[in-house]
Amino acid sequence: MLADRYYSTYATLAILSRKNIAFVSQNHAQKKPDFKAGHKLATKDHIVEWKRPKRKPVWMSKEDYNLLPNTLTVREFLVKGVIYVTTLLDDKTYPKKELVDLYKERWKVELDFRTLKSDLKMEMLRCKTPEMVEKEIAVRFMAYNLIRGNMAASANDHNKIPRQLSFKASVQLLRAVQNQLGRVSKLIINQQYYCLLKALASTLIGRRKRPPQPRVIKRRPKAYPLMTKPRSEECEQLRKGYCTS
Repeated sequence: MLADRYYSTYATLAILSRKNIAFVSQNHAQKKPDFKAGHKLATKDHIVEWKRPKRKPVWMSKEDYNLLPNTLTVREFLVKGVIYVTTLLDDKTYPKKELVDLYKERWKVELDFRTLKSDLKMEMLRCKTPEMVEKEIAVRFMAYNLIRGNMAASANDHNKIPRQLSFKASVQLLRAVQNQLGRVSKLIINQQYYCLLKALASTLIGRRKRPPQPRVIKRRPKAYPLMTKPRSEECEQLRKGYCTS
C-alpha cells in the first residue's frame, strides 16, 4: 500500500500488518524519528519499535483499538531530506532508493482522480438522491475500468507500457468510433476491435512543451451571490418578489 503521509499512523500500519499488507509512505509530519535508536541498517536507515499511543484515533472504536499489539516493528529511512516509513524491513531485498521510486508511483493515483473528474466529467455530479449519486459514480468507475482495460490490451499486443498511453486521447478515439461500431454486425466488430487496439497503441502521452503553469483562475468571477437554496425555492421567492412589486 502506497499512501499519503497522513496515513502513516500506528493504527493504520498495525491493521495492514495484521493482514500481511506491506506499507510505504512518507513520515507523518507530527512524528520525529530518532535515527540513533533502534537497529541501524545504514546511514539514516534503521528498524525501530513503535509503541501504541494511549489515545486512539477517532475513526476506531476503543474495543478494536485495544486489540492492536502494544508494539509495532517498522523501518524509517531518510532520502534527500525526506523521511519515509515502511513495514518492508529487509534493506537488502528492499533498498531505500528503490522504495522511494516505488513511492513515486503513488502520484498516479492523484492523476487517476483528475482523469475521473475532468475526462469522464465526474467533477460535478448531477443526481439528486444518494442512491442515484452512488450509481452515477459506479458508472464512471465502470467506464474508467473498461477504457483502462482496452488500453492495457492494446499495450500488451503492441509492446507498450499501459501508462505510456494517453487516457484522454483514448477516450476521444473511442467516442469517435462508438457510433460506427453500433451499426455493424458482430463479426465486423470483432475484426475492427483489433484495428481499434492498434489505434489505441498510437496514443502515446506527449512531452510537455511549456513549463508548469500556476494553478490560478484567469477569468474573474461575476459579482453574484452563491445559490444556497434549491433552485425551485429561489425561483418561488423571486416570483413572490415580482408579485409584491
